[in-house]
Amino acid sequence: MRLDIIKADTVSQIKAAVKETLYGKYKDLLPVDLNTKVIVKPNLNSYMNALTGNTTDLRLMAAVIEFLKDMGYSDITIAEGTNSGFYRNNISVINRLTVDKLAGFYGVHIKDLNYSDTVEVEFEGGVKAGIARVCAEAGLFINMPKLKTHFEAGMSVCLKNLMGCLVGQTNKKKTHQSLFENIVNLNTALRPHLHIVDGVVSMEGLGPTRGTPIKTSVVLIGTDPFVIDLVCSQLASFDYTNIGPLRAAQKRGLLTQERLEFAKTFPLDRTFLFKPPRAGLLAGFIHNPKRQRYFLAIRNTAVFRYLCSTQIGGKLLYKSGLRQDVFVKDAMQHQGLTLDPAMCNNCGKCAGYCPVDLPLPHALSAPAPQCIQCLYCYCVCPASAIVFKGTLGFMQEQNAQYEALIKGFA
Repeated sequence: MRLDIIKADTVSQIKAAVKETLYGKYKDLLPVDLNTKVIVKPNLNSYMNALTGNTTDLRLMAAVIEFLKDMGYSDITIAEGTNSGFYRNNISVINRLTVDKLAGFYGVHIKDLNYSDTVEVEFEGGVKAGIARVCAEAGLFINMPKLKTHFEAGMSVCLKNLMGCLVGQTNKKKTHQSLFENIVNLNTALRPHLHIVDGVVSMEGLGPTRGTPIKTSVVLIGTDPFVIDLVCSQLASFDYTNIGPLRAAQKRGLLTQERLEFAKTFPLDRTFLFKPPRAGLLAGFIHNPKRQRYFLAIRNTAVFRYLCSTQIGGKLLYKSGLRQDVFVKDAMQHQGLTLDPAMCNNCGKCAGYCPVDLPLPHALSAPAPQCIQCLYCYCVCPASAIVFKGTLGFMQEQNAQYEALIKGFA
């Protein structure tokens, strides 16, 4: 078992610390064959960007890709199968988070695992589910979850992030027949070689989408997902027995004394008091594991699926707490970012958030073809000196919920 925790906030800190740690402590895990297929699997739960605490930070992905390219690997793919609602509504989270542009910048591949060839894994009750073959057969598989709360599971870190390896809505639905046990089944069948947890901006409260960002400024790197999730529960001041996948792992005997002792004695310079993910009364009642299978039987009927697909039905589900996401179909029309010199106070905050290291804010004074349009700089500018040109579309929802919070902690 190996685990390191590093402190980092800005893009330069993240890239330097991650590369130093990977090269110094994990280089021996890397395949000798530089042509091997490398899979980098982030958490792209929704189109809410990393600064909301929802999805994996592009700066951390950039750091890992730069390290892999420096080591000589040529076949690198960023791969994720985003959740069923976006898949069902034909919304590409990969595109909206500009992960495709990040991949293009570095010359690596992108793969939506919802459309992957499958191999079967065994779920509870003899059920078989299809996971992405590219993940199962990767020569190097790097799991890159976000550190956040989750209203069903308690927390979503390494263990739960592998749900994104399930192909399409049909296979994802199968997990909910025994959610926590099947998350453990995924992790015993599909074993990433390395886990790199994004805790730069985490999420507390009603995660994974409707929680509150909390600046924790850490990245965890290790080899054992059970140990890492245990340590993350301590970091958040959560009792691990209240975290569904860890509780299921303990019942199966996977939380060995060695793992528990390692996590218990792991040195943490600082811990946080995360607000728990308390769902509303209706959502809490329905999503209880004892009742969820009955709700699933109703949800999978043609009538219910149709109602969910309507605008009114979707809003009712969101307001009731039964659905965390609003599937805004309006695309963003990005025509560029400009700098308002009269508003800019040269604080330099924006420079620390650019995944591709553009010299901000000065790069905004002229066209920047290297810009990947992630809008991190726009989101964090405390003086609102960075001006967006175009139509925000779906991004308006993020601004309404999180704009003041993001500017506050940045």
